[in-house]
This record gives sequence, structure tokens and C-alpha cells, in this order.
Amino acid sequence: MPTAAASTLDRPALLDRYRRLRARTRELFALLDDRVYYERPIALRNPIVFYEGHLPAFAVNTLIRKALGGPGIDSHLEVIFARGIDPDTEAAAIARGNPAWPSREAVAGYAGEADRLIEDAIVSADLERPDHPLLDRAQALWAILEHEEMHQETLAYMWHQLPYSTKRKPRDYVTLTQAAHRIDPRGIARVPAGRAVMGTPPDEAPFAWDNEQPSFSVDVPAFAVDVHNVTNAAFLEFVEAGGYREPKWWRDEDWAWVTEEGIAHPTFWVRQNGEWHWRGMFEPVPLPPDWPVYVTWAEANAFVTWCGGRLPSEAEYVRASRGTGPGNCDFERWDPEPVGVRPASVSDYGVRDLAGNGWEWTSDVFAPFTGFTPLPSYPEYSADFFDGSHFVLKGASPVTVRPLARPGFRNWFRPRYPYVYATFRCVR
Repeated sequence: MPTAAASTLDRPALLDRYRRLRARTRELFALLDDRVYYERPIALRNPIVFYEGHLPAFAVNTLIRKALGGPGIDSHLEVIFARGIDPDTEAAAIARGNPAWPSREAVAGYAGEADRLIEDAIVSADLERPDHPLLDRAQALWAILEHEEMHQETLAYMWHQLPYSTKRKPRDYVTLTQAAHRIDPRGIARVPAGRAVMGTPPDEAPFAWDNEQPSFSVDVPAFAVDVHNVTNAAFLEFVEAGGYREPKWWRDEDWAWVTEEGIAHPTFWVRQNGEWHWRGMFEPVPLPPDWPVYVTWAEANAFVTWCGGRLPSEAEYVRASRGTGPGNCDFERWDPEPVGVRPASVSDYGVRDLAGNGWEWTSDVFAPFTGFTPLPSYPEYSADFFDGSHFVLKGASPVTVRPLARPGFRNWFRPRYPYVYATFRCVR
């Protein structure tokens, strides 16, 4: 493997980041009982075993083999663990088949070897080469770091679907926090006309995904937007008003989903003894009225139609979020917290929680910016999803790592995918 040339990388910091993210991944898998290792908590995704192998295999395939031209560790595992995305349907998930998954001990052995290989590369390999498409600005290294950090959130929402009996609740974790000061959840902020910077400019971050580039500015007319995310209490009004029984609030394809699947309330709500509860990561609790509601895009769009508003565009979201500080993110909690309780999360225009406590749906279909170029280290990352059937989310959830809570980061999901930690607010 080529040794490092003169570098601007802070290698000790990057090595520390890699070790911390790998430790967090191990902690996530340690939460689970061994008996669910080969199960699918979400039918549309691979079984749990895949993800413990996929993360180190992606790092080896991307950085060691493709970027640095070195040998891998186990060609068979590096094929079966190469890639896994949500198909359109459960039938498609079954049809794509499964290999004979290796034992957990074999996966752990592979991961240990991969960690040693990646750590050696971070310390001494030639990771920055402007003449190499995968190593320009150390692209391949940043890609494997953020890829694993994104997948940690994927693991969290998969774990959320498992029975409580198969998970080990962390010591001292409390789902319901001590009651904070109460706020009026229905405030409106006025955002003046102005410019919004879309995507991530090269001088603002050492790395950005291809769908964040090229960055550009756009004029945004003045608009009014909810100060807070729509809460469980506010969404309950829609439920009790018969919102899931009235087709006029829904697009035709979303109404078909509601009727065919028998959808009558958000996925994260459960009815117990006649009362609504929140299905937290480790325990159910009485539905917290002041937490943001987590819903699909279809449900969010039905609600804003019902209340006479609309979802914000991506540009409006970016404009409203100017000056926003960190919120409930980076695994500080496994669940949401009441809206508006973090003073640092207020934007320049008085809008709260735009960088934490839940991803936020926008009205924009996920599409490339003009001048889009696929990322050489992961060319299919965005391009496979420019299909007109995914919507952009902005912000961050409680289990989004802080580097991904940058203003230009773009997330995306299908409009009826129910497992994401996604909330919304109304533009009036």
C-alpha cells in the first residue's frame, strides 16, 4: 500500500473518529439478543447479520481495494456484504435471495481484520491524491466514515421494530425525561425574502456527498412557517377528526395505501387499554403530547392539506434554518424530547429544532442539482434514487451523528416508508 505523501489531513483526529464510530457500531449490535441475529426486523431490509458485515466490507471495498488498489481480506464476504438497499416491495426483497450467511464469529473475525487494515491506512497510506478520482480531497476515506455513521441510524430504526424482549435497555436510560418548561407549540415565524445556499460549498466541509453538489444560491420569497414541529397532540386532532377516513386529504396513491394496508395512525403510536402510547426504543410510554410526531411523507402531506397549509420546500427549509444550532442528535437520546426545549436550536428567524429531534419532510422530490456528478467512490449512492419516487428530508434525528446535521446534507425516503424518524412542520 503506498505510504502517505505530504498531507493536510488530521490523521490522529480521523483515526479517533473511526475508532469511535466502530465502537458505537459494536455497542449497537451488543444491544441485541443473539437469537435475532439472522432475522429481518423490517421485511424490506436485509437481516441483521448483513449489516454487521456490510460496514467493514464497504470500507475495505471502497478504500482499500478501489481507492488504494490493495488486496481485500475475503473475496466471498466482500461480495455478499457489498451492498443492500430497500427494494420497492417485500416481494422484491424476497426475490433477490440471500446467501448462506456466515456465523457471527466469522463476521466478527472479518470485521477485526478490516479494522486493522483501515486503521493502518488512516495512519500511513497515501489518502490524498488530486490526480486520483477516489482520493481527491481524501474522498474515499470520508465516504467510508459517513457511510457507517449513516448506517448507525439505519440500525437504530431497525432495532426499533424488534420486540422489547430481544433488546438490552442501556443502564440509566430514561425514555421520558423530566418535564421541561411548557411552550406554545403553535407559534408562527415570519421568514423574510432572501437567499438560501443549497447544498454544501467546498469550503464549508471537508466532504460532501454528490447530491449536495454543486452548491448554489436561490432566491426564496417571504413565507410563514411553524416555529415547532407538529406534535403528537396536534396530530391526534387530525386522527380524532377522521383524517384517516377521509380521502380528500390524501393523494390517490397515498389513499390506496391507507385503505389497502389499514393505516389508521402513525407507526410509532400503539393503543393500549384504550389509551395511546409511544412505542419507544426500549419501552412503551404514554403518548407524550409535546414530542414531535413521527410519520410518513404521505401522512404529513395529508395533515398539512387538512389544516390548510403545505410542507416547506427544501429551499424554504434551508432559508428558515439559518443560524440554527445543534438540537437533539448524535445519540444523546434514543427517542425524541419535547419540542422547543433547546435554546441553541433556534434559527435566526425563531424557528426551532431544525437540526435535531427528527428529520423533516419537505415538498421536494429528490433530484440532482444542475451539474450533478456521481461520486467516484460511491457512484450509485444518489443516482439510483433519482426516480421521482423519493422525497427530500432535512435536519437530523436523535440518532443522526453531528457531522451529518450540516445544513447542506440531504436525506431521502419513499413517501409511504413508515420506519424513519421523520417529522414535519407547516408553511402557512
